[in-house]
Amino acid sequence: MKFNYKLHRLCGASYGTPAATGSHTLSSSSKGSNIAFTSDGNNVLSPVGNRIQVLDLMHHSCRTLPIEARSNIRRIALSPGDDRLLIIVDVNQYAMLVNYHRGVILHRFKFKRPVREMKFSPDGSKFAVSYGKHVQVWLTPGLRREFAPMVLHRKYTGLVGDITTLDWSSDSSVLLGGGKDCQARVWTVDTVKDYEPWTLIGHKKPLVGVHFEDRDKTLAERNQFFGGSGNTGSSLTGTLVGRCYTVSQDGVICTRECRREEDADADANEEKSGLESLGNDAVDFFSGGGGPSASPSSKNQSGTGDADQAHAIVKGRWGTTSRHYFNANSSTRNVVSTSYSTAHSLLVVGFSDGLFGLYELPSMSNIHTLSLSHSTIGTVSINPSADWLAFGCPKTQQLLIWEWRSETYVLKQSGHAYGMKCLAYSPDGIVVATGGEDGTVKLWNSQSGFCYVTLPKSHTAAVTAVEFANSTVVLSASLDGTVRAHDLHRYRNFKTYTSDIPCQFLSMAVDKSGEVVCAGSAEPFRVCVWSVQTGKLTDVLTGHLGPIAGLDFHPVRGSLASASWDGTVKVWDLYKNDSTPETFESGADVVCVAFRPDGNQICSGTIRGLLRFWNVEDGSLVCEIDGQKDIKGGRKMNDRMAADNNASSRYFTSIAYSADGTCLLAGGNSKYVCIYEISQQILLKKFQISFNRSLDGVLDELHSKNLGDGGPLDDEHDSADEDNNYAPHLPGAKRSDDGSRKSRVEVLTMQVRFSPTGREWSTVSGEGLHVYSLDDDMIFDPLALTEAVTPGAVQKNIRKGKYGMALLMSLHLNEFALVKSVIEDTPYESIAAVVRSVGQEHLAQLIQFLSKCMEDSPHVEYYLQWCLELLQTHGLFMEKNRGRYLRSFRALFRVVQSRYTDLKAICDDNKYSLDFLQNQANLLLSGQD
Repeated sequence: MKFNYKLHRLCGASYGTPAATGSHTLSSSSKGSNIAFTSDGNNVLSPVGNRIQVLDLMHHSCRTLPIEARSNIRRIALSPGDDRLLIIVDVNQYAMLVNYHRGVILHRFKFKRPVREMKFSPDGSKFAVSYGKHVQVWLTPGLRREFAPMVLHRKYTGLVGDITTLDWSSDSSVLLGGGKDCQARVWTVDTVKDYEPWTLIGHKKPLVGVHFEDRDKTLAERNQFFGGSGNTGSSLTGTLVGRCYTVSQDGVICTRECRREEDADADANEEKSGLESLGNDAVDFFSGGGGPSASPSSKNQSGTGDADQAHAIVKGRWGTTSRHYFNANSSTRNVVSTSYSTAHSLLVVGFSDGLFGLYELPSMSNIHTLSLSHSTIGTVSINPSADWLAFGCPKTQQLLIWEWRSETYVLKQSGHAYGMKCLAYSPDGIVVATGGEDGTVKLWNSQSGFCYVTLPKSHTAAVTAVEFANSTVVLSASLDGTVRAHDLHRYRNFKTYTSDIPCQFLSMAVDKSGEVVCAGSAEPFRVCVWSVQTGKLTDVLTGHLGPIAGLDFHPVRGSLASASWDGTVKVWDLYKNDSTPETFESGADVVCVAFRPDGNQICSGTIRGLLRFWNVEDGSLVCEIDGQKDIKGGRKMNDRMAADNNASSRYFTSIAYSADGTCLLAGGNSKYVCIYEISQQILLKKFQISFNRSLDGVLDELHSKNLGDGGPLDDEHDSADEDNNYAPHLPGAKRSDDGSRKSRVEVLTMQVRFSPTGREWSTVSGEGLHVYSLDDDMIFDPLALTEAVTPGAVQKNIRKGKYGMALLMSLHLNEFALVKSVIEDTPYESIAAVVRSVGQEHLAQLIQFLSKCMEDSPHVEYYLQWCLELLQTHGLFMEKNRGRYLRSFRALFRVVQSRYTDLKAICDDNKYSLDFLQNQANLLLSGQD
């Protein structure tokens, strides 16, 4: 079994940060981040906690970048043009410079003040960062690793409040910033002679957006409609040289124009003396400006004698030409976020009540308005082609991609409110069902990572367990005292199972035939048994003295194992009347139980971190694994001791066997998930599911300076590794504060499951559904490899017609491209002979290669013939050794099922088209007769 599992994607949340159970308000570290489009507009980068989700809108798939920030991400910025650099800043001002295409961290650094906005210049040479009340402009580093890649270009000041929004001019020479002091300020990036920064006032609320208009459009409008003067009817006089827009929180947008007087233009165009000209050129040269390099043609095109925007606004005057109001009909609606497409002059505005508007500037024509959500739209973004609009709602963790021209959703994703509780894989491994604290059941595509349906008429309390009865029926148990069966064809609840006594169900299990469903309750302590088809309560199993925490069916027989807090595991025979259950004593509360795939062994986990393995036939104890030391670690915010001294609270709450039954996957009240080898009783690998320091229980050590005689002096500042900015919360101290308790999300795993294919496993945590999978590239295997086994020898055997020998040699080399070429070069009539030449030791490897080749190959019938010959030749042997070949066979079955679904839709469509053409032809022939 291979163990090089890596985090492939994080499902369950497409935007925002996880909220604590029962928390209806956002903490200071959970305000969400911005969303960024790539330069081609087909991919969206969405921060989720301390990770980055990359959503491919063209191929409808998502992946998670293999990097993690220290804490929840506050801002991201992607370099324009080539998308080579990604800068990530978290809530504690720690930043990372990342090679986006390779997913490699190039450099780490820290800003000493809060960063609320970050933006690359249009030419990609610099990026601006809001540094508290200041603005810092840094030079964009290269892709090579350097000792100090971050070089500060300049710092800009002048505003009184913290800066919340930034924008660059189209030529990257002018910077515009707005802040909480209701003012905006215009700076030149490089020093320009005779320029003094302007402060733009006129707003009563903090600014949420400042945007420059494209300079070429401004000059083209001036020259085309106003004869070069740009007199738009405002009280301002002079030549129009620039235009920008400022948007405030109260829904006011002001259009600002910069104009230069005619005499100033005349003075600028006069021939300067040689000494003065050299002085101006020297200022431009040493400040990084483009004075000496400005060509006469560029000066003539601008119409002002200047090559860039920075020189054009020298001696100009800024003024307000128009003022518009978004909230004319609502006094409670506030503007929260804005985004502007410079190339298309489109402004997207997100409001606090879930409404968004699309406007055309400078006329402020309302193109589109729509209500997307009941919560605040925290961030908006528009792709380079201005076709798709992205919206993020941090409170509900919703991500919406809207195509405004056709008025359709490109993507609409939202996770479970307050987190997930449980998961289950479908028999083919394609669908993953999850249940949440909000009482809903969602279905996720394991290949794309997207949620494609939320089942209606779900529970009224938290879902505690989900199971697949078969590929079309999923069952869910809840604390509301019901078990519901959902049809995956019509997506409806067709059966509801209830107990004769009101109770809360903690666990559930379905037998392999899908005919019987069992659920264990908290109180009274019993197991209810129903018939899936009739919905009748057929039996009630009593005997436990505590809540039933886990249930599992025997893979072959009709035996049911139940684990209880009374410290016992009971094995019931459901098909025998008055049978006494076999009891396994554990000596501590049992919280999880699982049968081995062959049914000969059963494993139970207790609250002491002990895993016990029992022989089902004789009831003897096979072995024990003490995992408490393996999963210890992590200190909660209110813990009065270090993690090493607080290992008693760490234990496994969920376990799962591998397909071959040799290994066990275990997770629970810890930040770790462990894989054990059962026969040797050793820990093979340990995975830490999150390094996010915004979660509770990630750090291990206490801060010595805050330690007193009775423990930590301050619960929220006692971490040696964390520079937290949490302020003590006083209920009712702020207006509109309901006094609700605010808490962090604890890092732990609620449930772990292996995929039926064995290529991946998943776990549910407070952040969502973590999917770990093996690398797609096959690992080199030198088994039976000699000097004669080379790619040249493989090709030589193919030319000689020795296809069986060529296939065996390519399997020994274990190169995917070589194996694929041998398989596809084999003639159709020789497939049976080649399959017979494959030994039993290479069957699993060949099936894995066939599943990978068939996934994107157009030769469907050809590969189906390979599958048929494999089953006819080696089917009986694989049936007897199903544990050995189960993983590879399920991978092949998943691919065949996927291709069948695609072809079925095409064939049905063609059949209806042919029937229509035949009927039309018959009508024409009958009309001629």
